[in-house]
Amino acid sequence: MAIELVPGSSGRIDVGVDHKITYFSNKYVLGLTVIAGIGGLLFGYDTGVVSGALLYIRDEFEEVDQSSVLQETIVSMALLGAIFGAASGGWINDLYGRKSATLIADVIFVLGSFLMATAPDPYVLLFGRFLVGLGVGVASVTAPMYIAEVAPSEIRGGLVSTNVLMITSGQFLSYLVNLGFTEVRGTWRWMLGIAAVPAILQFSLMLLLPESPRWLYKNRSSSEAVAMLSKIYDPDRLKEELHQLSAALEQECRSQNAVRYRDVFRIKEIRLAFVAGAGLQAFQQFIGINTVMYYSPTIVQMAGFGSNQLALQLSLIVALMNVAGTVVGIYLIDHVGRRKLALSSLIGVILSLVLLSIAFFLESSGHANIRWLAVLGLVLYIASFAPGMGPVPWTVNSEIYSESYRGMCGGMAATVNWVSNLIVSQSFLSVADAVGIGMTFLILAGVSVAAIGFVVMFVPETKGLTFEEVEKLWKERAWGSGNGAESLLEEDEA
Repeated sequence: MAIELVPGSSGRIDVGVDHKITYFSNKYVLGLTVIAGIGGLLFGYDTGVVSGALLYIRDEFEEVDQSSVLQETIVSMALLGAIFGAASGGWINDLYGRKSATLIADVIFVLGSFLMATAPDPYVLLFGRFLVGLGVGVASVTAPMYIAEVAPSEIRGGLVSTNVLMITSGQFLSYLVNLGFTEVRGTWRWMLGIAAVPAILQFSLMLLLPESPRWLYKNRSSSEAVAMLSKIYDPDRLKEELHQLSAALEQECRSQNAVRYRDVFRIKEIRLAFVAGAGLQAFQQFIGINTVMYYSPTIVQMAGFGSNQLALQLSLIVALMNVAGTVVGIYLIDHVGRRKLALSSLIGVILSLVLLSIAFFLESSGHANIRWLAVLGLVLYIASFAPGMGPVPWTVNSEIYSESYRGMCGGMAATVNWVSNLIVSQSFLSVADAVGIGMTFLILAGVSVAAIGFVVMFVPETKGLTFEEVEKLWKERAWGSGNGAESLLEEDEA
């Protein structure tokens, strides 16, 4: 039986005939997802563009060319900004809402982009990178949260993964821009400055979008929330969603506890959820993804391809594989599930990192004609990572926290991601210089093995569950079946 779209309901899903909901069932929700996902596009573009721009920044500024530390700092300054952005992003989302947080992020990103494009020296460039990172950090918390809160639970994984598709598309776009401006005067300035365009576009479109219905219901106007939800669900499903929202809000009111950072670690079910979410975010970075994305042109050059333009062209293949793999992940995440997808992804990552390691060990030993083996390893890495460990951490973190702690924990977990990202990007070239790039990839493979153990032990399956069902799942893991409802109520004010 097919899903019916009710006339005059902005694409509302009618589940009265068939309870199956698919990714394309509701064009209204898909539209909200794509517009909110422009934040992911900014995230991805900034991640990818600096790898190509750095090649030309080195040509213009002699002090950058002579200092690997300054090169790493140019990359890492945006990550430092993203750490502050993510850390404050949860608070901004809880206080002002998902829509306002997105608008704030866009304004900061545009200012940073203009500053980078006009930078007279590396130090002004560093400040522009920090501002851009600040905007990206806020957006990295906000976009998955907004999408998850408007998405039906049956397709929440795929819709949140669309934000990851926007990230990988932004990375691919950045490589196209890098190639397009290789012969243009002021190459790197155009590469960095043009990032303001999608931020301005999102700001304009976001003004027309509604606030998240869950945030509205809790903080401002239940009638506005109902009006928005009625565009998503048929009347029967709408009643069910509103009942769950009301019950969750009543339980929070009965607990009479202010939301505090220390409670993330004091309340057992919240702590378990945060450990799972933050651990996934950390492992996403420590298995080396942004090593590949930030430094892929440099890695390609290390493999023996000396031309800047050829390095960028080969990196474009890596970025395209990232996009294609994410599309696969959008389908699989709501069919296979989060856990199985993450585990299969990690197995492929381990194999590809071992292949990269072998390629560079052979190269250092004087073996000729192994350059394509390194490129093949990069492509296989992305093909393994993109469908699983790309979308899974962001999807899981958008759905595992209770209503009161979603912004706070989402921001904290995103901060863990960015801190981990900073550590990896700041240290990769230095570690590679110290122990060799082959050994560096072998270390990353070992970290990936540890990630498999973490997922098996700490990450439950949340495929198809409502927010309320996920909250119950954590209470049962914390206190056992039948005892979970007592935990939040029993926390004292001390």
